[in-house]
Amino acid sequence: MGHATAEAAVRAGCELVPYSLTGSSEAVAVGNIGVCGIPVELIGPEERQRRMDEIRSKYPTMVIVDYTLPQAVNENANFYCKNRLPFVMGTTGGDRELLLKDVLASENYGVIAPNMGKQIVAFQTMMEMMADKFPGCFSGYTLNVVESHQRTKVDTSGTAKAVVESMRKMGLYNFKDSDIERVRDTSQQIDRMGVPESALSGHAFHTYTLTSPDGSVTLEFKHNVVGRVVYAEGTVDACIFLAKQIEEGAEKKVYNMIDVLSAGVMR
Repeated sequence: MGHATAEAAVRAGCELVPYSLTGSSEAVAVGNIGVCGIPVELIGPEERQRRMDEIRSKYPTMVIVDYTLPQAVNENANFYCKNRLPFVMGTTGGDRELLLKDVLASENYGVIAPNMGKQIVAFQTMMEMMADKFPGCFSGYTLNVVESHQRTKVDTSGTAKAVVESMRKMGLYNFKDSDIERVRDTSQQIDRMGVPESALSGHAFHTYTLTSPDGSVTLEFKHNVVGRVVYAEGTVDACIFLAKQIEEGAEKKVYNMIDVLSAGVMR
C-alpha cells in the first residue's frame, strides 16, 4: 500500500519525500527502493529519530503516510506525535482506543481511517446514516459477514468492523466482531469468493447478508475491490486535505475519511 500510495502521489503532482521508515530487517533485506524513477531511501528504527530532524528541515510541510503491520500502529503513532509530524494512517489493527486517545492528547494533526477508498467510505457513511435514521430496523434478522483479503493481511478488516458496528445499531445487537469470517485461503478466495487469480496479492471482497427470522427476506450488501489504486488515491486525497487543514490553522485533532469526503476537496 505504501508503494501504491507513493505512485498515486506522484501521479497527483505532489512532491514525494524520498524516504521511508521501515523495520530494520526489511531495510537490510531490501535496501533502497524506487517509485516512478525516484530513489527512496529506507530508514530503520535505529536511525529514524536522528534522521527525522534532517528530513523535516528539507521538507517542513511533509505529511507522513502510514501503512504497516498492526503491531506497529501504536508505536508509530507515538513517534509521529512526539515529533509533531502530521500523518495519514490507513493501517488497521493495534489498540484503536489507545491510538485515538494518544493522538488526541498529543494535539497533533492526523487522519486515521480503516479504509481510504472514497467510494467504500461513502458506502460506510450511508450505512451509518441509515443506522441513525432507522435504529432497530433489522431487529430479529440474522447477519453473516465474510471478508477476503490477501494472505498478508493478518487482522480482521477494519471496514467490516465499521459496517458491522452500524448494523448493530439497526438491531443486530448480538453480532460480534469475532463473528466476521476471514477468508485467507487462496482456493476459497478463488472458488468461493470469486477473486481473480491475478488479484490474490491485493484485493478486498466483502459480503454482508441479512436474513429475516422466517427466511422469506434476504438483503445482501457487497463491495469488491481488486488492486490497491482506489485506496492509494483516497490516501493522497487525505494528505491534501490534511495539508490544507494545517495551512489554514484548523483544529489539531484526529480527522477521518468522512471529514475528507465532506470537505469536497477530492480530485
